[in-house]
Amino acid sequence: MSTNNNKTQKTLIEAIRQFSDLDYATMFFAAIRWPSGVCCPHCGSMKVDYLPHRRLWQCRENHSRNQFSVKIGTIFEECRLSIDKCLIAIWLEVNAKNSISSCEIARALGVTQKTGWFLLHRIRHALHVGSFDTKLQGVVEVDETYVGGLSQNMHKAQRAKRITSNGVAGKTAVMGLLERHDGKKHSIVRAEVVPNRKSESLHPIIHRNVEPGTQLYTDSLAGYRGLTPTFMHDFVDHANAYVKDKVVHTNGLENFWALFKRCIKGTHISIEPFHLFRYVDSEAFRFNNREVKDADRFMLAMQGVSGKRLTYKALIGASELSPGSDKGAGNAELPN
Repeated sequence: MSTNNNKTQKTLIEAIRQFSDLDYATMFFAAIRWPSGVCCPHCGSMKVDYLPHRRLWQCRENHSRNQFSVKIGTIFEECRLSIDKCLIAIWLEVNAKNSISSCEIARALGVTQKTGWFLLHRIRHALHVGSFDTKLQGVVEVDETYVGGLSQNMHKAQRAKRITSNGVAGKTAVMGLLERHDGKKHSIVRAEVVPNRKSESLHPIIHRNVEPGTQLYTDSLAGYRGLTPTFMHDFVDHANAYVKDKVVHTNGLENFWALFKRCIKGTHISIEPFHLFRYVDSEAFRFNNREVKDADRFMLAMQGVSGKRLTYKALIGASELSPGSDKGAGNAELPN
């Protein structure tokens, strides 16, 4: 069987029309899953035959489990949804500026909210980048923010339980690093959840992601002290001003934080701290690829579907993560 994979989906309606053909969707996904040709995931043999009536492949070698689907070895392994719904879900998540909620994806695909929630987390898992080949350089802004509910919106008993000292008690810290655009490329951001804003938490992330000798701009937080002479560090005191000498500021990251909080407050409303890093990964992906077209952003996301797996037990913290996963397990609850 041959399917023309040279067709491109430029809009959502075109993607829906093409992926609704399950044969096309299967071959499209297979071309990304096995760019050099379909091979058996168990023995590596390329002596395989396609079974069109079941949309499976069968390995000619003599071993158990010689039949396999296109989903094996990807984030959608053991997913019961058809591949067309999986592909449309990726398109919707990476091309919605403020992300898409599990309730919306459930209505759009005709599945339950619980299934939509799990599906979106699989996609966010694909967008996660474990390490970067290059470090940030030029001019880099470093800033942090807190994510959590507003005390004014909490019940009196809940407020007394969570807000024990200052306004950030009970919230989760997220650190961001932004490389400013230099006229040749747009600014890019890297962000991750951190345990606190102390130097022992912030400094290792900076050293891991920023080229030595880079110009760093931060606010006056004490956790950023001691970065010189490795970096050329300057800061702005937000108690007095938001910009110093017209260049020292963290306004680029403030823009990213605004987009991120619009996503988690306007779309998702309530996020467990255990899952926060996944939403950070997703927003950073959309921000870094904001200048490409929807179809190109979709194809970039598709490059991360292979070689990763996220089980439901690992997602809710009921067991250790499977090999190839990106974070350790913890305690979390399903959203209502």
